[in-house]
Amino acid sequence: MEFKQLRSFVEVIRQGGFTPAARVLHISQSAVSKQVAQLEQSLGRSLLDRHGSQVHLTAAGSVVLQRAEEMLRQHQELLSELDDLDHLARGELRLGLPQLGGDTLFAGLFAEYRRRYPNISIQLLEGGSLNIEQAVLSGELELGGSLTPSDPAFAFQPFCDEPLDVLLPADHPLASSAAIRLEQLADTPFLMYQRSFVLNHRLLQACQQLGFTPRESGRSGQADFLAALVAAGQGVVLLPSVVARGLIRPGVVRLALIAPGELRWDIAFIWRQGAYLSRAAQAWLELLREWRMNRLP
Repeated sequence: MEFKQLRSFVEVIRQGGFTPAARVLHISQSAVSKQVAQLEQSLGRSLLDRHGSQVHLTAAGSVVLQRAEEMLRQHQELLSELDDLDHLARGELRLGLPQLGGDTLFAGLFAEYRRRYPNISIQLLEGGSLNIEQAVLSGELELGGSLTPSDPAFAFQPFCDEPLDVLLPADHPLASSAAIRLEQLADTPFLMYQRSFVLNHRLLQACQQLGFTPRESGRSGQADFLAALVAAGQGVVLLPSVVARGLIRPGVVRLALIAPGELRWDIAFIWRQGAYLSRAAQAWLELLREWRMNRLP
């Protein structure tokens, strides 16, 4: 049993077939099939039920999948520890960043990290908090930016805590207000985020606490597109203040939101509780601490 066989088997399940797994692994489909077959032969059990292009786990396959993911994660952690011996002269950082506000908050930090550690390879994933959390738990990511989690499976370092603003069409009846309460928007369509954004759940909870369910008029993970939809009169959107400030355009008004205290954009960088953090990851967290200290009054 070899790590490359385990990796091929895991990717076949993750990607839903041999062909997409081969694309992810950058090898031929026949090579993937051969490695999975060799794994089954070495274990003396069938791990997959094959029906045309569809694959399903057998009972033995389910057991092996769980163990294989853990073995691959431990293997990756071992490699990270060995890379530390070179004092950041080489290594890899597998980093997840929030899709919302990434250009505003992280472009400068990313550039500074590359300047300090030019030999560190960065594997970057952008997405909503739910996707980032799943990738951290699976070992695909070492660190990820997410709304501060309550799940004890994660350890975290706080990064920022931003209030939300409202972007609304300039012809909205409340556009001339100094600030706006969430319940004043009960009859206005809301532009929401993709389902992987935890901010959606927080918004729904806050609205329900105030006695209404928001009417959804569209979804996107791209702040620029959401602002354009607001300008086109398609609804209102709630965005972190640091993001909303950069999205003002003709036909759009930005107002401060008066909302329940838990409806904020509190980003933290998370990792799996008890996991080894590579020197590359520790260096990223140290850079974030410097950034926070420089923002303090």
